[in-house]
Amino acid sequence: MDALLREYLPVLIFFGLAIIIGLVLLLAAVVVAVRNPDPEKISAYECGFNAFDDARMKFDVRFYLVSILFIIFDLEISFLFPWAVAFKDVGLLGFWSMLVFLSVLTIGFAYEWKKGALEWE
Repeated sequence: MDALLREYLPVLIFFGLAIIIGLVLLLAAVVVAVRNPDPEKISAYECGFNAFDDARMKFDVRFYLVSILFIIFDLEISFLFPWAVAFKDVGLLGFWSMLVFLSVLTIGFAYEWKKGALEWE
């Protein structure tokens, strides 16, 4: 029984340390948090409309275009890293399939560029 407890001691120490760090971070957020944010902090910054307005109001479509652009580049990077690491092993089929994938993403990027998603007023 004593050997079993010695094997689980690092796990218990790690678990206790994780709980302590989590509690310290939660308490630090409560202590350091800003009580009176300035108006710039609570202004409309991501999607172009006020955060606490009517949910049925119309807003600019460019927000969706920018989010699609983010998804395009995010997907591209998340697939290019593993492909580049295993480039020696993927062969010719892997090369051409990645070129097809990049061409589809390039078409999506060209569509956004044509729609004016990169030009913000």
